Amino acid sequence: MKLLSASILAAALLAGCGSMSNKTASAPDTPTRTADGVLVGPNGMTLYTFTKDTAGAGTSACNGQCAANWPPLGVADTAKPIGGYTIIIREDGKRQWAYKGWPLYYWAKDAKPGDKTGDGFANGAWKLARP
Repeated sequence: MKLLSASILAAALLAGCGSMSNKTASAPDTPTRTADGVLVGPNGMTLYTFTKDTAGAGTSACNGQCAANWPPLGVADTAKPIGGYTIIIREDGKRQWAYKGWPLYYWAKDAKPGDKTGDGFANGAWKLARP
């Protein structure tokens, strides 16, 4: 009986140690990453800011057809603000990521990751989002 109890205890301790060694500390996920000095979305596409937005206002000045050309960086229902990232509520009620108060957008005419064709568009109103 004692041998069986000792074996069960040893197995439980070893199982606990094994699960501890598999745990690693990881940084919280952010909605963007940096590539070539600019922010890119989860799909690897370049992100932009719009000078007609007001940093920290919590809204977007790009709605309707503008948002069709400049799709907002959407927010998962379970996401929460983290670090310099905040969440704004758009005119249509959808949520959008902002970085340092500036709403973030894709450019519909960027065809592949690494494209930056929207930089300076509309007389400089659209700018690359930078970390």
